Amino acid sequence: MADQISSLRRILQQNKTIAIVGLSPSWHRPSYFAASYMQSHGYRIIPVNPRADEILGERCYPDLESIDKPVDMVDCFRRAEEMPALAERAIDLGAKSFWVQLGLVSPDARALCEKSGLDYVEDRCVKIEHARLFGGLGWCGVNTGVISARRPQLP
Repeated sequence: MADQISSLRRILQQNKTIAIVGLSPSWHRPSYFAASYMQSHGYRIIPVNPRADEILGERCYPDLESIDKPVDMVDCFRRAEEMPALAERAIDLGAKSFWVQLGLVSPDARALCEKSGLDYVEDRCVKIEHARLFGGLGWCGVNTGVISARRPQLP
């Protein structure tokens, strides 16, 4: 577990430009919330959505192949069956890491990334992990100062 935490911390410290595939322009969607949080914490967001021109003040790209600038991380808000193809595109783009959002796993995408030397994270939210590891729990969330699954004792 300690290795996993240090690995997540390293990935989030070293990958400051994030292409978010499936980023929604709707403020109430999880992808928008995560991107907005990361942007407010100094990360450069590159939206990837074929149905939008701009999201969060950034030019939107229709697909990963259209991005004409360096990308550190590809963060995916798409279905699990799309992950292997997206991982291949991330490899072609020269990304350093591939992040698959909460609730999604893809053994095929994992194998592709590991074979190509990309850091691979699955079934985790980039916003939640950043908040957990770097103290951002007060941003639109619980700020108790304690992370615990136990309910407090009633008086």
